Amino acid sequence: MKLRSPMPDLSGATAWLNGEVAKRELIGKKPTLIHFWSVSCGLCKEAMPEINAFRDQYKNELNVVAVHMPRSEKDMDLSEIKKSAAEHDITQPIYVDNDMKLTDAFDNQYVPAYYVFDKEGQLRHFQAGGSGMKMLEKRVNRVLDEIRNS
Repeated sequence: MKLRSPMPDLSGATAWLNGEVAKRELIGKKPTLIHFWSVSCGLCKEAMPEINAFRDQYKNELNVVAVHMPRSEKDMDLSEIKKSAAEHDITQPIYVDNDMKLTDAFDNQYVPAYYVFDKEGQLRHFQAGGSGMKMLEKRVNRVLDEIRNS
């Protein structure tokens, strides 16, 4: 996905955990962080406490949606996804992408991967890998500052 691209529709999920959200619910009021993870991804699990802290810190200013992207057949077991989500305190809505529909729409190849959209639904930041939470926070704050100062 290129910067300033519109957020893809969040349709075609194999399942939703922790509630379902639609693109129209995420656009217009506040920015959105969409993060891709997988049950078989060690880096994802290591980063999750930081993502959760981030989610909680910005809960009134930022939408957070998780996308579970399977990396193998074994990753498609819904009970394992639920178990891992509970173990890692993933309370935000989780789009289970066993058919890779959203993964393809985002043209995403990585876990963990982070996409920050402004309140109009335009992509403002992308990063992949386990590190870089400071950069992610900086980018989110930049988008939030635009709203705070408008």
